[in-house]
Amino acid sequence: MRIFISGGTGFVGVHLADHFLTGGHRVTAVGTSERHPFQGRDSFEFISGDTVRPGPWQNAIQDAEAVVNLAGRTIFNYWTKKYKAQMYDSRVITTRNIVDALPEDRHIVFLSTSAAGYYGNRGDETLDENSSPGNDFLSTLCQDWEREALRAEEKGARVALMRFGVVLGKNGGALAKMLPAFRWFVGGPLGDGMQWFPWIHMTDLISAVDFLIEHRSVDGPVNVCAPMPVRQKDFAKALGKAAHRPALFRVPKFVLNLIMGELGASLLASQRSVPERLENKGYAFHFRGIEAALEDLVN
Repeated sequence: MRIFISGGTGFVGVHLADHFLTGGHRVTAVGTSERHPFQGRDSFEFISGDTVRPGPWQNAIQDAEAVVNLAGRTIFNYWTKKYKAQMYDSRVITTRNIVDALPEDRHIVFLSTSAAGYYGNRGDETLDENSSPGNDFLSTLCQDWEREALRAEEKGARVALMRFGVVLGKNGGALAKMLPAFRWFVGGPLGDGMQWFPWIHMTDLISAVDFLIEHRSVDGPVNVCAPMPVRQKDFAKALGKAAHRPALFRVPKFVLNLIMGELGASLLASQRSVPERLENKGYAFHFRGIEAALEDLVN
């Protein structure tokens, strides 16, 4: 299969490209970096380009059988007005440009990333794919992001909207930002730790992408997260256990808000999202519980 990946130099994009290449597929990746670690591998092409702007990179979509849209500036930065605009454009405008470049009536599968942030801060409410959206910045971003992706249906594409939980993988991503504090014995819960934390192991994310490509009956929103979300304090405890460190240093809410601003508030949001559609369609998770997932990743 010929697969196009936007955001191809990101944490998830590199893992997915490696998986597809190992499986014998042809991969074209686009990203803002000048180089890609897989340049020179058979069946791989890298295009350095800014997907917020229309350009020659869009031509590579014409031959694709599957498009995986992962592009987006990291949320782990201070959210100034300018940076929020970059977060928005790198997702929403990129998706618009990809859909504009899709060929007509080719029945391409289009997997477009969204996030559990779609649901906003929802306390203890269990959130499946039919749950309503929130009304904060991240939720509005996700709604606009998904709306642009769904335009691909007008061109005959099958569209799946992947609402990712926090992606946990080795040597990068969210876990790489969390582990140093624990290894220096200053790790612990954020705020009161009672907020629900949706997560997914990288192995399951990659397997879920395969599943969504292969299962033609699946379209629309799909919660790509583990079936057992945990409260943030329990996640911190499990991470401390996996790292053989205590999880005693709670970061108060006012400190998070003071240091991180709007990003800090987003880290305290509660999303008890569950992968109802994946499980109903028969997907079997490799890592259902957080302790086994973190033990695998940390050790």
